[in-house]
Amino acid sequence: MPLPDTIKKWVISQDGLDNMKQTTVPLEVPWPGEGYITITRHLEVQHLLLCLAQTSVTIVASNSSSWRVGDRVLSIFNQTHLTGQVKAYHMGSGLGLPLPGCLMQYKVFPETGIVKAPQYLTDEEASTLPIAGVTAWMAINGMRRLGHPGGKGETVLIQGTGGVSINGLQIAKASGAEVIITSSSDAKLEQSRKLGVDKAINYLTNPDWEEEALKLTNDQGADIIFENGGAQTLRKSFESVAFGGLINCIGYLSGKQDAPDDRINTTVLALKRNVTLKGLLNGPRERFEEMMKFYEEKEIKPVVDMVFSFGDSKEALKYLFAGGHFGKVVIKVD
Repeated sequence: MPLPDTIKKWVISQDGLDNMKQTTVPLEVPWPGEGYITITRHLEVQHLLLCLAQTSVTIVASNSSSWRVGDRVLSIFNQTHLTGQVKAYHMGSGLGLPLPGCLMQYKVFPETGIVKAPQYLTDEEASTLPIAGVTAWMAINGMRRLGHPGGKGETVLIQGTGGVSINGLQIAKASGAEVIITSSSDAKLEQSRKLGVDKAINYLTNPDWEEEALKLTNDQGADIIFENGGAQTLRKSFESVAFGGLINCIGYLSGKQDAPDDRINTTVLALKRNVTLKGLLNGPRERFEEMMKFYEEKEIKPVVDMVFSFGDSKEALKYLFAGGHFGKVVIKVD
């Protein structure tokens, strides 16, 4: 199919959603040389997170021997992070920041910057996986050897019901783990139960949820914790993690500064229960492919809360940031 000379894209300068705007720009042109480049069109959807950094697309033009026109693919976040531990130089290849994001009609990717999308998933469902899915996968399996995912018999405590949390719930249950989830909404806790969550805690009606988590685990604590809250929840995670457990630092929705009356040093808290505290910045391409194999084996269906049109992208982001969603928010690109 012939490609257009210009495309539509949404842009924002980190100065607020009110300043987000749609514009028309020239179509990206692949550069010659090593590292074959693939042109893809966003036929369906994008996942909203990290400046619209991930996407599910279909290839419409390719000069790569690895990919053909018509292949359904997913983008990876840091385009140069292919294996192992993320390094400083990988951070310069992040989609959405510092590289342009994916909220546009067509985009060019290097052949190593994409992975094959599962055929059993819709584009909407698949688009939730590059960031929310991979982050959740790394929280459960990032400390294990590649090719040896685990979780069976473990207890996973997950904060909240956003994209990373719900992906984590689905992965953990498919792995054979017991899952505890927290939320301020009884309705969302009920939705979580329908997905198989074992135990649910409303942290508004039970503000000392760390104590409840210990009771629910017979005072053993959780083997793995999705620490999404930050300043106001990290202390509680330290109090509810199992001895030798893992706390994954994923977000800081409750803030970046500790409460003035709670200044116990992190070293003391980590020593108390012999804890591993791990920061997560998504994961490499090899782990994404490992996760795709697991998803296909278990036929996990990601949860899409709502789908917006390309023209309603600003409204989609406002809906996302309002925090009322369960699972992921998607934009369908025309």
